[in-house]
Amino acid sequence: MGYEVLLSDGTAGRRRLKLHEITMGFFDSEVVQQEAKQLFEDYQSLMKLGGEYGKFDREGKKIFIDKMEALMERYKIFMKRFELSEDFMAKITVEQLKTQLGQFGITPQQMFYQMNLTLERMKSEIE
Repeated sequence: MGYEVLLSDGTAGRRRLKLHEITMGFFDSEVVQQEAKQLFEDYQSLMKLGGEYGKFDREGKKIFIDKMEALMERYKIFMKRFELSEDFMAKITVEQLKTQLGQFGITPQQMFYQMNLTLERMKSEIE
């Protein structure tokens, strides 16, 4: 689905070009779709595993924290791609996230900061 644009080719004729043939939407990118899917799956797996965190030995806890830190870093990068995109739907997604977090009285930056604080506290507890 796209918008049609009439382009003059300098002659008496015109040709139609669908806008989506010129630019691909942010969510149309296979890379974006794959990373979103992988982030979601990795997050779900870690949350499921996190339910057993108290039973982990020291090394298991370290591995879990490392994996959570790596996931948060990937998520930050993914969100930055949304913020930097000129795509309309990407901008709406960022605004929706800000609105949802705003209902809890926090910004995306504060969310990442709080996640980082939690992981740092978890690290200090196992040292």
